[in-house]
Amino acid sequence: MRAIAVVAVMVYHANSDWLPGGFLGVEVFFVISGYLITLLLISEKERTSVIDMRQFWVRRARRLLPALFAMMIALTIWTALFERDALGKLRGDVIAAFFYVSNWYQIWTGAGYTASNDFAPLRHLWSLAVEEQFYLIWPLVMFALLRGGSRKIADISRYLVMAAVAITVLMAVLYHPGPVGTPEVTPEAYWTIFGREISKVDALYLSTITRAGGLLLGAAFAMIWRPVALMRGPLRTKGRMLDGIALVGFVALAVMCWRMYLIGPDGADPWLFRGGFFVCAVATLMMIAAVTHERALTSRVLSIPVLLWIGTRSYGLYLYHWPIYQLIRNIAGQKLNVREFVIAMILTCIVTEASYRFIETPIRKRTFFPSLARIWRSPVAGPRNALLAAGVVLAGLTVFAGVSLATAPVEENEVRQALDEGAAATCDVIEDPTCSGVDATDPPVAPADTTPSDGATEPVGTTDPSGSAVVPPPTVAETTTTTAPPGPISTLALGDSVMLGAAPQLAELGFIVDAEESRAFINGLDTVLQLNAQGRLGDVVVVHLGTNGPINEGDMTSMMEALAGVPQVLLLTVEAPVDWIDANNALIYDTVGSYPNVSLLDWAGLSVACPGECLYNDGYHLRPEGQVYYAALIDGALQTPT
Repeated sequence: MRAIAVVAVMVYHANSDWLPGGFLGVEVFFVISGYLITLLLISEKERTSVIDMRQFWVRRARRLLPALFAMMIALTIWTALFERDALGKLRGDVIAAFFYVSNWYQIWTGAGYTASNDFAPLRHLWSLAVEEQFYLIWPLVMFALLRGGSRKIADISRYLVMAAVAITVLMAVLYHPGPVGTPEVTPEAYWTIFGREISKVDALYLSTITRAGGLLLGAAFAMIWRPVALMRGPLRTKGRMLDGIALVGFVALAVMCWRMYLIGPDGADPWLFRGGFFVCAVATLMMIAAVTHERALTSRVLSIPVLLWIGTRSYGLYLYHWPIYQLIRNIAGQKLNVREFVIAMILTCIVTEASYRFIETPIRKRTFFPSLARIWRSPVAGPRNALLAAGVVLAGLTVFAGVSLATAPVEENEVRQALDEGAAATCDVIEDPTCSGVDATDPPVAPADTTPSDGATEPVGTTDPSGSAVVPPPTVAETTTTTAPPGPISTLALGDSVMLGAAPQLAELGFIVDAEESRAFINGLDTVLQLNAQGRLGDVVVVHLGTNGPINEGDMTSMMEALAGVPQVLLLTVEAPVDWIDANNALIYDTVGSYPNVSLLDWAGLSVACPGECLYNDGYHLRPEGQVYYAALIDGALQTPT
């Protein structure tokens, strides 16, 4: 079962198009962990009458920490040598991983799986953090529950099931339906906590509280489904029935992995966050019921050598595969192709096997340091010298990497820097009236002349109580300032983050640029409709939208009707490694032929002809050379519309 789960996760992490719900393998791991740990604690209580929590935690540390620390040291050395710009951000990930709080760190920093464009080699450690937090807390809970013995432990399972149901309901209530962009574009998809914008999707997916349901269901099942006890009761002859139940559970898991997804252009999968995790956990328990029964065929089917090899090394495979993926693709979110995936799997298996044989197993069996001591005491100089040299090199590289990690400045990734620079050259045409390019305020206006018609200019006097003349001060004319309505925008460029990167270049050409990250077509339509209602559409409008989700045909029609009075409209096709691009471009092509004032710039076709390095590794955001090329194409297309 571990083998099936880790394979699903590795396929999903390689390319989510291949198995959109492969991340559910992590939920399978949670259920298995809850079941096994609880079963071990109950067995220890019955066998020894106590739960030795210190020994439990030592065993967990000996099992988990050696490979984790080996991976983090090797990764930090690699980053210090070849990815130095990423060291500053890696520092926080390393510290969070060391203390097993990666999930909370990623929630707080917005660095969950929905974030992209970063070199993020430790992002997968969030699930290990959830499990380790469970390992720290659960023995204490079980110690309290088992103080009176294990006879009534089965009765407690119902409360764990109720807690899992409550967590499922809580997740459904807190779930945000709808698209998820930046906080500026979709503020309703975020919570503001101590001044930080926290993604609701990230928080629900990564937090220990919301992901505890699977762990609790596994623990509850361990209290009522104990393999040794089963063979003494009436269920000992029900192996074939359990095989049928396991088959149903496996099919359910397979369908969910194939049909469900984490997040798409319309937002997070509503079925996933409204009971999907709970159903996944129940399906896992259906398989566990058969796997743990001696007379069920399921156990023998899942014990074929290849699955046993993968399953016994599942921890290492999970631990090492993601960093290796990142070394190949360089940034999170970039999908691997088949060739890259095969290379990554070969490297992952080699590294995992080396770790399993030479680090994990020796340390778990307490033979690692005695083996080093034997080599050091060897009468042959060669092995001693090799060990000494390897130790010196490893120590030197570790110190170098540690110092580099500690002193590295935190730098944003290249895409983030380019978008921040572009934002300085943009203007929110709805919120900022000066975006029209003219001064929105008229000169001061003096009030009407109040001088008497007879031409007298002397002020009229009065007398005080003593009879003395009192002359009032001269009247000072007051001035007022009136705000003129914003004028039309003669040349407007409206787009998403692709255009945002080239905003400075477009501004130099005289465009008013309104471009935002994560802007979907519907958001751009809202802007056009408001500008049209205000009479602010001018002579030229350039539209580059469709990267961040499918374009609805009705929305396209509404935009074109709103732009009908604009003499020249330029539509750009879109290019990005997402599923909806072809359909969006087909709609853009059809639209251009239906409106005489609309012309086409085929950015999808022309982007590949850009001279030099024009796109970042994500395949669609613009490098400096691409920014110049992009702006020049738009300028040229407006001179010679097609």
